[in-house]
Amino acid sequence: MIPRYSRPDMVAIWSPETKFRIWYEIEAHACDAMAKLGVIPQENADAVWKAKDVEFDVARIDEIEAVTKHDVIAFLTHLAEHVGSEEARFVHQGMTSSDVLDTCFNIQLVRASDILIRDIEGLLAALKKRAYEHKNTIRIGRSHGIHAEPTTMGLTFARFYAEMDRNLSRMRDARAEIATGAISGAVGTFANIDPAVEEHVCDQLGLVPEPISTQVIPRDRHAAFFATLGVIASSIENIAVEIRHMQRTEVLEAAEFFSMGQKGSSAMPHKKNPVLTENLTGLARLVRMAVVPAMENVALWHERDISHSSVERNIGPDSTITLDFALSRLTGVIDKLLVYPENMLENMNKFPGLVMSQRVLLALTQAGVSREDAYRLVQRNALKVWDTRSDFREELLADEEVRAALSEEEINEKFDLGYHTKHVDTIFARVFGDD
Repeated sequence: MIPRYSRPDMVAIWSPETKFRIWYEIEAHACDAMAKLGVIPQENADAVWKAKDVEFDVARIDEIEAVTKHDVIAFLTHLAEHVGSEEARFVHQGMTSSDVLDTCFNIQLVRASDILIRDIEGLLAALKKRAYEHKNTIRIGRSHGIHAEPTTMGLTFARFYAEMDRNLSRMRDARAEIATGAISGAVGTFANIDPAVEEHVCDQLGLVPEPISTQVIPRDRHAAFFATLGVIASSIENIAVEIRHMQRTEVLEAAEFFSMGQKGSSAMPHKKNPVLTENLTGLARLVRMAVVPAMENVALWHERDISHSSVERNIGPDSTITLDFALSRLTGVIDKLLVYPENMLENMNKFPGLVMSQRVLLALTQAGVSREDAYRLVQRNALKVWDTRSDFREELLADEEVRAALSEEEINEKFDLGYHTKHVDTIFARVFGDD
C-alpha cells in the first residue's frame, strides 16, 4: 500500500528485510533439528547461526536473483556468502522452496493478525465508551432511511460493538487457522527430510505442523483468512456509512471532529465533509478486493503450481496494511465523534408524534378494533401529519372513530418516550455483560 494508508508496524512485517530474516530462521532451525537427528554435522548447524546478527543485503539478493531467476536460491547463495560455502552446504537439506515460502508467509500473517487483534480491541474500547456515554440519548431509528421508532445513540454504538466483538472472535479464529508451517519436502512426502524437522521448526516459530501438505500449505486456510479480513472491512464500512448519513446537513445528528485549520473544500469555505468515513468506505472495498482471488487460490494443479504466488505477494501486505490503517482511523473517528442530542430530538419531532403510530395501532386492537380498521384509522391521521406537519396526537384526539375506542388519557399515554427505552439496560447487559 502507498504510505498514505500505511502504519509502520504493519509495513515492517512485509519488508524484504523481515522476510529474509524469517527465511533465515526457518533454515537455521531446520539445520538444528537435522543435526540432532544426525543427518548433518552439528558444527555445520552451529555455523549457520553465525549469521544471526547479519543484516541481509536486499540489493545483493536481488542481484543474484537477476541471474538465477529464483528468489530462494538467491537468498541461500547470499547466506553462504556470510556463513561460508563449506559450512552452509547442508542448509536447505531435503527441503523445497515452498517449505520456506509458505511457512514464512503464515508467520507474517500471524504477526499481522496480532496487530489486527489489538486494533479491534482498541476500537471495541472506543465503541463501549461512547455507548455508555449515550446510553439514553434518544434518537430516531430509521428503516429504509425513513423515520421508524425511537431508539438511543447508545444502542447504535452497542450494535456496532457487538458486531466488532464478533469480528474479534473471527480474527482470533483466522489467526489460529493460519498458524501452520510445513517442512515436508518435494510433494510433501517427507521422503528426504524427517517430520521431526518440521515439528522442531514449527515449535521454535510459534506454529503447528500442517497435518498434510502437498508441496504447499493448503490454500483453503488462506481463503478463510482473507474472507475474515473482508468481513471486518464490511463492518468498518457499516459504521462509516451510518456516520456519513448522520453528518448530512439535513440530519446533522453526529459529525466527524473538525480540527483547527482543517479545510473542507477548495471552493466552498463553509464545507465540513465526512472525509474520514468516506475514506473508510473506499478502503473497505480494497480489503474485500482480495477475497475472491484468495478463494481462487484454493484450486492448484496436483501437488503444487505457483498461480497463487503472485496473488499472495500482493494481497498479503495490501490487505493487512489497509485494514490496520482503517481500524486505527475508525477508532479515532469514534473517539472524537461529535454527537448532537438536540438535533436528534428536533429531527424526531419534525412530524410531531408521528413515530408513535404503532403504539396507537396496538392500543386500538387491544380496545377491540380489528387490525384492519385500526391500521386504517391510524394511517388516515398519520397521512395528515405527513401532508401538513400537524400534531399526530391532536389529529387522533379529534378523530371520532379513534375516540370511540380510546380515551384522551389513553391516547396521551401512547406518546411517552420512555416506553421505547425501557429495555435498554437489558440490551446493554446482553452486549457488555455484567458491566
